[in-house]
Amino acid sequence: MTKVDFYTGVDDKLRTACQLSHKAMQNGLRVLLHTPDETTANTLDQLLWQYPATAFLPHCRNNDSAASEMPVIVEYLDEPFAHGEVLISLHTACLPFFSRFERVIEIVSADADDARLGRERFGFYRDRGYELRHFDLSQK
Repeated sequence: MTKVDFYTGVDDKLRTACQLSHKAMQNGLRVLLHTPDETTANTLDQLLWQYPATAFLPHCRNNDSAASEMPVIVEYLDEPFAHGEVLISLHTACLPFFSRFERVIEIVSADADDARLGRERFGFYRDRGYELRHFDLSQK
């Protein structure tokens, strides 16, 4: 069954997505960064070229010919996806295909509306019996 991690209280959701992608890649996992729209995907794509400052985070779009080999994929369109390991969602609602992934990471900012929507997503997963973990990044 899919495991779900919530990272809450973040200042910058896109930078946090980069950090979590880098950590997953270092642990040998492949990541799909799913954004709500093309503009956010393009912004995240550009940020990944600069993060981390002392290394390179290889990534591409889902329809790229290298997607099946790439550790990080950035996408805003729906399936099919090149893998089912880690899904990092930058959406305000649960994605309909989340259960196809071994792990889902939900990133929630300190903004009141985003936090409320994050609590709704947390309740959705909890009510369906998914294993949940919570990391409060506002404490760091």
